[in-house]
Amino acid sequence: MDNVAIINSLKKNFALEPQSAKILVVGLGNTGISVARYLQGLGFNFAIIDSRDKPPLIDEFFQVMPDTPVFTGGFNESAFKVATHLVVSPGVPLTEKSIVKAIAGGVKVVSDIDLFACSVDAPIIAITGSNGKSTVTTLLGEMVKAAGKKVGVGGNLGTPALDLLTQAAELYVLELSSFQLERTSVLNAAAATVLNVSADHLDRHADIAEYAREKQSVFRGDGVMVINADDPIVDAMREADRRLLTFSIKKDADFYIAHKEDGEWLMHNEHGLMPLASVPLEGRHNAANALAALALGVSIGLDEQAMCNALKTFKGLDHRMQRVAEIRGVSWVNDSKATNIGACVAALQGYERKVILIAGGDAKGADMNELTPAIKEKAKSVVLMGKDAGLIKEALNNCVPVYAAENMAQAVQISAGLAQAGDSVLLSPACASLDQYKNYQDRGEQFAKAVLGLPA
Repeated sequence: MDNVAIINSLKKNFALEPQSAKILVVGLGNTGISVARYLQGLGFNFAIIDSRDKPPLIDEFFQVMPDTPVFTGGFNESAFKVATHLVVSPGVPLTEKSIVKAIAGGVKVVSDIDLFACSVDAPIIAITGSNGKSTVTTLLGEMVKAAGKKVGVGGNLGTPALDLLTQAAELYVLELSSFQLERTSVLNAAAATVLNVSADHLDRHADIAEYAREKQSVFRGDGVMVINADDPIVDAMREADRRLLTFSIKKDADFYIAHKEDGEWLMHNEHGLMPLASVPLEGRHNAANALAALALGVSIGLDEQAMCNALKTFKGLDHRMQRVAEIRGVSWVNDSKATNIGACVAALQGYERKVILIAGGDAKGADMNELTPAIKEKAKSVVLMGKDAGLIKEALNNCVPVYAAENMAQAVQISAGLAQAGDSVLLSPACASLDQYKNYQDRGEQFAKAVLGLPA
């Protein structure tokens, strides 16, 4: 779309006009900077505000846009009073007092995903869920490439959505978080999925019902709904008048697993797509992710053989069920991206033998009792670390042996002492990382460093 068409779309949907709009971008992170670039390119007046004294990217920002007004060190109400529109970054809660007051006064909230949706005429595939969304988004992007189409992949993962506009894409694949969806109103994806819903971000959402409603909003519009038939919360999101595709690893669906004489197969209705053994991703939950990606691809007409070829060579994401090493017969697996209970449970359920689990960190308000059944079934022992290790230990109530570690190096040493040949040691924390690490990537890298330092 050209700039005239984009501005017309913004005017129609949000009364956003370069001549009259006064936009306040809330949050100077990757999303905020992408919004600033976008608004500058269209000739809008805007300012930026951030509660931090010195946001990490502020020096980089001033090199590119030295004349843009930037307020730091808190949410100055005078900046909100003059705004006609707010673009609030996903990391900033809409419950902030200044934002609530501005909305009550008639200020419109627009998300970067809204701006993106008003700026493209190519199809958008939208992927959300508590777990697996980064894997499915990346995998589907590879499938689109294998089918010979130009694709832009990003959103909550990697490249901010608005930065994808510089690419000449025939199709966009976006990973979307609940925080992005709660402030998005005009997205109408050609196909969308909620992969699963489990307790997550309950420090930001009132309860799991509210969290599920935000996830469900990805289905707004009239595109194809791709539904996980194994998740009762997601299965209840079906709409009778919509085109629907289902996937399941437990029962019949449009995309499912069949038991044949030569082993298990990924299926589309009665058509065998490929043997499950040919999928290189570790864990049963990744079979569900593969089926979800295949269903999304079929919904937009991608060639099935091309998608299967991409799946056969897909090695997965860093810090997501990533095998670090096998040392003295013990397999060490980095699943640091498992920042909530559901992700940890899914990782555990993917194993047939019991594992040694390293877990802990910031529980983000989640009920750790929900972790207990999976640990009791799938873990032979647990090594706990981080801010909420005590909550997990209390929830486990001695159902398995529990060991305490001060840091990752110590957790790896304790696990090495417990593990025997044939065992797997799984880092799947079920918690966020910011209590001890820069992010989940840093946590995973510290795990890999400690593992690779073990005697061979």
